[in-house]
Amino acid sequence: MSYDFRHIRRSIVGLAAGLGFVVSAQAAEPLKTCFLYATPIGESGWAYQHEQGRKELVAAMGNKITTKFVDNIHGGPDAERVIRNFVQEGCKLIFTPSFGFMEPTIKVARQAPNVIFMQGTGYKTAPNVGTYNARYYEGRYLEGVLAGKMSKKGVVGYVGAFPIPEVLQGINAFTLGMRSVNPQAQVKLIWVNSWYDPGKERDAANTLIKLGADILAYAPSGISIVTMAEAQGVYTLGYYSDMSKFGPKTNLTSLVHTWGDYYIKEVEEVLAGRWKSKKVLGGLREGMIKMAPVNSAVTADAREKMLVDERAIIDGKLHPFAGPIYDQDGKERVAAGKIMTDDEMNNMNFLVKGVDGSMAKN
Repeated sequence: MSYDFRHIRRSIVGLAAGLGFVVSAQAAEPLKTCFLYATPIGESGWAYQHEQGRKELVAAMGNKITTKFVDNIHGGPDAERVIRNFVQEGCKLIFTPSFGFMEPTIKVARQAPNVIFMQGTGYKTAPNVGTYNARYYEGRYLEGVLAGKMSKKGVVGYVGAFPIPEVLQGINAFTLGMRSVNPQAQVKLIWVNSWYDPGKERDAANTLIKLGADILAYAPSGISIVTMAEAQGVYTLGYYSDMSKFGPKTNLTSLVHTWGDYYIKEVEEVLAGRWKSKKVLGGLREGMIKMAPVNSAVTADAREKMLVDERAIIDGKLHPFAGPIYDQDGKERVAAGKIMTDDEMNNMNFLVKGVDGSMAKN
């Protein structure tokens, strides 16, 4: 009796594919892993940090994978086009880290059931789509503590990007942290409705300084606020990357996003055939965010308070969104003794007491 081993192998692989994503471990060719970024990679920021993570992944995995990235693609049809191109080019694992990529990712994933997608900052999943995000608000709270200790006027300016839950979490956590050490402190908020627009960011920052802010924080992804503030001698609190090289005298610290370990773990799961759709959420404890070294301009008292609160967050003894929490109108949003759940925070649609600014429309 003779056997067509090629036919048998095709049948086994087909059966394995039907049972899940276990064929990756048997694949002879490298796992093609692709990344889509919403902004230019630049020298810092959201896309820059994800690109650093991709580079760490390449260094760790060697010839087990190949990677590709496309940057400066906004959401909508352009994102859908690039994601479809990734599939056609043979990408088997696709990372799409931007809230604006959620719908295009889900749409393409329905038509590419044998491709794995991990969507960053969104909330929709499917059998071949998972999500990943970080508790950025933990670091924002710590930056707020530092601002509350360091601001001489008790007025801090905040440049918002878009009024989505993730950004609102950051503004609110920052304000709560600041008012935990200075109950009368105030955050003046201006929206730019952009992730990257250096001109608008500088204009907003300058306006906030004129309104009395002596420290600036921000959500957009550029460096313009930090460099402008450095030239004017105004303190800043950085986001995404360590911004000290852009504001060596005035950048007090930065909340840094770190993606390398996460990407390595996700690829290892795919290669081992263990991947399953899931929602990944990490923070200071998991190392998905960290605080950059504190500037020498920071007082010993402010430094110590931030470090104590950082340890308390890591140990689970302090949660930025523990009640009582009140919104701008005085309405109780979190009762005393309660803590906002992840789902509640993912649907956040208010600003806390202490924020001087409105809920902009995106």
